[in-house]
Amino acid sequence: MDIRANFSLRPYNTFGIDVRARHFAEFRSLGELQELLEYIEDKQELRKNDTMVLGGGSNVLFTSDVDGWVIKNDLPGIEQVGTRDGKVLVRAGAGENWHGFVMHCLDQGWSGMENLSLIPGNVGATPIQNIGAYGVDMAQIFEVLEAWDIEDRKLVRFTRSDCSFGYRESYFKHEGKNRFIILSVTYCLDTVPVFHTTYGPIQEELVKMGVAELSVRAISDAVIRIRSSKLPDPKHIGNAGSFFKNPVVSKEAYGIFLQKYPDMVGHELPEGGVKLAAGWLIEKAGWKGFRRGDAGCHQRQALVLVNYGNATGTQILQLSQEIMDDVHHKFGVHLEREVNIY
Repeated sequence: MDIRANFSLRPYNTFGIDVRARHFAEFRSLGELQELLEYIEDKQELRKNDTMVLGGGSNVLFTSDVDGWVIKNDLPGIEQVGTRDGKVLVRAGAGENWHGFVMHCLDQGWSGMENLSLIPGNVGATPIQNIGAYGVDMAQIFEVLEAWDIEDRKLVRFTRSDCSFGYRESYFKHEGKNRFIILSVTYCLDTVPVFHTTYGPIQEELVKMGVAELSVRAISDAVIRIRSSKLPDPKHIGNAGSFFKNPVVSKEAYGIFLQKYPDMVGHELPEGGVKLAAGWLIEKAGWKGFRRGDAGCHQRQALVLVNYGNATGTQILQLSQEIMDDVHHKFGVHLEREVNIY
């Protein structure tokens, strides 16, 4: 068990924020996790809000040092665990890289997650955030997950209904926050593909690519091209992808908006309401490309806040608040942060 003190988290968060953890350790098995938690408890430091589990660090903004424990989830493994009604059940360890897992599934001819290609982060974060893109979210392919209950010291299985999935929401962001450590997630994928190409610019990109015969690989390639053209690579510019959620308004409110802004982007939801494009609102408010010091709003995608080098988490958080306040002032729409603030 390798425990490090006063440990820099800069390489472990995609914003590249230079903060430190009082204690840091990694685990690659349930046994290592149990041993680590027992050690922390023996030190009388296993307190609910003082122990943070870190995955890929792709949806986190650190605003200060972590005066407690950061334990990194590196649980590996991908395996087929069953079939049902022409579908396949595939389990992945929480520490597996999400995009690598998606590519593995496509290589096997399994479909359902191609629209979620190139989303940064690890498997363990996908049910917490209920990640989604281009008309598909993780809840649609979710089967079950296994987690370790820190309080009751036991393995727990969560079904889809247990997880309370919503738009970028789940049980693990609220009632279950800091109590459960996700160990693995099982997904239910199609062996006969069902294509989702109507949301966003996928069809347009497929035409540009000259795709004559639609396939899950072609959809994945189109999504990768779109994301790569709009979103900065965290290896070069610190960011966490989409910083804000797309707000939802009533159809009536959207109709009123269209009278004033005919080019306003919105997508009707099956359950009612219209999801507005937060990026459009932010760009229309004049923030796209804005930079103050090393904290900025990306020049190609206004939904993305960036660290150009040495911005602090506090500076990025302050910029996000200014954007939220300005969008509300100009449009009367409340934006919410998608990124988790620590």
